[in-house]
Amino acid sequence: MSLEAARPTINDVAERAGVSRTTVSNALNGKGTIGAETIERVKRVADELGYEPNAVARGLRQSKLGVISLLIRPLESLDTALPEGVDYFLRFAGSAALAAMDHGYSLMLITDPAKPGAPPSSLAADGCLVEAPIRNDPALTLLDRKRIPFVAIGVDPARPDDFPAIAQQTERDTFLVLDHLREAGAERIALVTGTDENSWNTLARRGYESWAARHGIEPVIRALDETSGVDGGRAIARELLAGPQRPDGVYCLTGRHAAGLVAGAGELGLRVPGDLLVAAGSDAVVTRTSKPTITALDMRPVETARLAVESLIRVLEGEPVDWSLMDPESLLVVRESTSRR
Repeated sequence: MSLEAARPTINDVAERAGVSRTTVSNALNGKGTIGAETIERVKRVADELGYEPNAVARGLRQSKLGVISLLIRPLESLDTALPEGVDYFLRFAGSAALAAMDHGYSLMLITDPAKPGAPPSSLAADGCLVEAPIRNDPALTLLDRKRIPFVAIGVDPARPDDFPAIAQQTERDTFLVLDHLREAGAERIALVTGTDENSWNTLARRGYESWAARHGIEPVIRALDETSGVDGGRAIARELLAGPQRPDGVYCLTGRHAAGLVAGAGELGLRVPGDLLVAAGSDAVVTRTSKPTITALDMRPVETARLAVESLIRVLEGEPVDWSLMDPESLLVVRESTSRR
């Protein structure tokens, strides 16, 4: 059965609610004189079926709109869509837009369509990309219920096998960074994650715990709100690095936390990399311009976005996708913060 054929119609809503097509239309559009109980029943049935009365969405059911939407989930928890010192999202969105154009589509950036008050236009697309979904992500649940094709970049930690996803190899990347820190001379390595409940934070922690157990290292883990940025990194430096049992290596997932930690270490009189090795899990403007520059993982947002768009288009066209091939390998960019020699 095609995706279009599977989409619920106004007839489906009318039949289940036990009313006419006209009553359904009036109830959903606030027209006519219909009792509150009937309106509530029609809306409940429409929601259960995933029926979308919006005029643009009706067009989506009938023909291709030529639009792909993009939800960058981390921006929902940050206080700005342009976090200072971070260019990952710009690079990802720009690459996705250009890749979509190459395939005859436009890209539309959206906020979480499951949020109260979200504009109906957020669902008016042929398909959707969801970058870094969170645990039990309501956007994935809504898209699935509305039968709007989508691809996640990173899995939902609670439902890793339920939806089409580019499953980034975060544990592999974590081993890569930790091995590098150890080879560079660090013996007591701490991990600083974010607090968003996405697979990046979840799998990095799991990978770190596994690596620490293998090497007989006592795990030292801190979680910092992503919005704390550089100031958060400074604060964690004061906590982690002040005592005699301080770590001699720190892996911060976000570049801003890593930059803040390097600055905080300097304020405590510690030299990076002389006394402390620091690496970041995501390369950014702040890691490239920090003094010293910070070793970081290039997560290849340009390549990942292009693969995400291409895989979604294959889904839209009913073509098979080999998801095991949909993950460009991250690259470790070694800089001054881990180069003692």
